[in-house]
Order: sequence, then C-alpha cells, then structure tokens
Amino acid sequence: MNESTIALHELSFVPEGDEVLVGRLDTGSYAVFPADGAQLLRRLTEGMPLDAAADWYEQTFEEPVDVEDFLDTIRELGFVRDAGDERAEPAAPVRFRRLGRAAFSAPAWACYLAAVLLWLLALTRYDGLRPDPSQIFFVKSLLVVQLVITFGQVPLLLAHEGFHILAGRRLGLPTKLRLSNRLTYIVAETETNGLLSVERRKRYLPFLAGMLCDAVVLAGLDLAALAGRHADGSFSTAGRLCLALGFTVVMRIGWQFQLYLRTDLYYVFATALGCYDLHEAAKAGLRNRIWRWLGRPGRQVDESRWTAQDRRVGAFYGPFILLGFCTLAAITVFASVPVTLEYLRIAARALGSGRVDAHFWDSALSLLLNAAQVVALIVLARRKRREQRPAPLVSQEG
Repeated sequence: MNESTIALHELSFVPEGDEVLVGRLDTGSYAVFPADGAQLLRRLTEGMPLDAAADWYEQTFEEPVDVEDFLDTIRELGFVRDAGDERAEPAAPVRFRRLGRAAFSAPAWACYLAAVLLWLLALTRYDGLRPDPSQIFFVKSLLVVQLVITFGQVPLLLAHEGFHILAGRRLGLPTKLRLSNRLTYIVAETETNGLLSVERRKRYLPFLAGMLCDAVVLAGLDLAALAGRHADGSFSTAGRLCLALGFTVVMRIGWQFQLYLRTDLYYVFATALGCYDLHEAAKAGLRNRIWRWLGRPGRQVDESRWTAQDRRVGAFYGPFILLGFCTLAAITVFASVPVTLEYLRIAARALGSGRVDAHFWDSALSLLLNAAQVVALIVLARRKRREQRPAPLVSQEG
C-alpha cells in the first residue's frame, strides 16, 4: 500500500467547459485536464495519500486510475515539488494594482470614448487628418525624420505595453516587459504568464489593452495637430510632428491583424475559439499533412501534445493566416512602399547632387542610422533563437 503524500506547488484550477485548465502562475506551465483528472489532482494538492486518492477516484468515477502514470505526467509539467525544492514564499502584493483599476475604471472609459468620438468627428470634417504616408516627412531633414520616428515611438510603444501591464496588474497578475522581434519588426512584449490562471472572460482586456491605448493616443495626436493649425488651415511644425507619429500608430494598429505573428488580436481570437496554442497546433497539423502526402509518416510529430480544440481549429486556420498576409500586403503597398520610395528619392537627390553640403550629410547619416537598426534586428533575432522556447500546452486525456 502506498500511503505517502506528494508535495505539489501552488496550482490554479480554471474551469473551461468540460475541462479544467491547471497551472503554475510562477512558471507559466499550464495543461488542460479532463474534469475527473483535475479533481484527482486537487485531492492530491489537499494532501490526500496516493492510495486513498486512487480509491476515491475509482469509487467516484467507477473506473481505476493509473496513479503512477498520472504522477509522471504532473512531474513532467513541473507541478510536483521535489525534495530539494523549497516551498515558495507567498507572492508579494502586485505593484500598481490600484493604478490598473483606475486606468480601466468607468470615468477612464468615458474619457477614452470621448476622445475617440471627437477624433472620428474631426476626421469627417478635416481631410488633412486622415492617415497618409506623406505625413512621415514632416520636415525636410531625413535625419530629423528618422530620429523622431525612431525614438518618438519609444514612449508610444511603452504606453501600449504599459496598458497591457496595467490590465494584468489590475487582476493581480505579475507582468514584465522585454524587447524581441517578429520577423523584420523590433517589438516590445509584455509577458503575463499568470493570465491563464483567471477565467476566460477576464483575459480579453489584457490582450486588447494595447490597442485601446493606440486608439486613444492616435485620437490625442490628431486632435493636438488640429488644435495647432494656422489661420490658413495648414498645420504647424508641431502639428505635422503629431500627424507623423499618428501615422506610425495607425501602422501599429494594422500590424495587429497579422495573426501569423501571434499579435494581440491572435490571442483574442484564440481565446474566443477556446484554444491555447493554436499557432503551433496549426503548424504541426500542416507539417503532418505534408509528410503524409510525401509518404514519410516517420517525420510526423505527436499532435496529442495539443488540445483537441487546438487541433480541430488548427485544421481550419488557413483563413486567419490569409488575413494576416493580406494585411501585410496592404501595409506594404499603401504605406511601406510609398514611404520607402519617397525616402530614397530625397536621399538620392541629396547624395547625387555633387555637392557635399548639409543635405548630403543629412542623408548619409540617415542611411547609417537605418543600417544600425538592421544590425539591432539581427542581434535581437539571434538572442531570441538562443532562448529556450516554452513547452507546448498539453492535453491530458483519460
């Protein structure tokens, strides 16, 4: 008889339909268990001996359970506390939780809505506010444009991520910020490992908080540009600067629709569809279909690592990927290409004029700054590849 008990880390149990999402907030290790498996795990967390837990399971569900196999599974997930592990100290109160509540309070929402409605009204009356690639070149100096667009976005990016952080802190979840890359983009990312420890309906705001911030910031920038117009209707230098930064915010909002990059909207859709690792499950399913078609079944991966819902939705994930590529094509055609062509036209005219003057050096230094950004992107990409990727969310069946 095995009357011993096992020590488990603190776990969260979140019902998800007929299943239960179980995980550790401190490590971000989560797994989907059937309801009976989650009940068995809960009994073990309460200190019930292994044999007693097995007897309880058999009496309750009228079938035996392989306790040793179940124990191996939760050990693999990191739920079991080894003999050398110290019991985790009680988590310190999350900082800025009160600020997070204030940022998403009823008065705050009223202010956000008022700003966006005023902006939408202004768009219908003033054509100059509508996003246009030409707004990027708010002054003649390419170097000034490059520096302002590069570094002027930093506080806007931090505001975007700050809203993600506050939305998580509002729920009492620890969050942290890091730099990374998505294909050719350098991005800031907010990590909220504990988000899966709260019920599904509470996850949407932390995912959407960044886009909410972008919408409010865009409205504020355009309204500030409108307020500083000259008597003849033209925009001041400060107003043109606001429009230039506003255009970058529009591009960032559009970027969120590139779902194959696992953007904020990807997580919203995946959550709404009841998925946990949709992207990887879809890729695995596609690769397996290709290997089967090529007659090489030995190259297939075990799809049981993902939940049944992830596998089911992943089989029809194509339209979401298509939406992302359509968004990329639209951004490229209507924004990236016009801006790049205008940039190169101005630089070529300055460098090919035959005069080594202020315009020549301005363009040369701007090109050098662009090259430095490419190097930074390469460095970030290499660092990201060296990082250990988190284990995929697994589904425990039976």
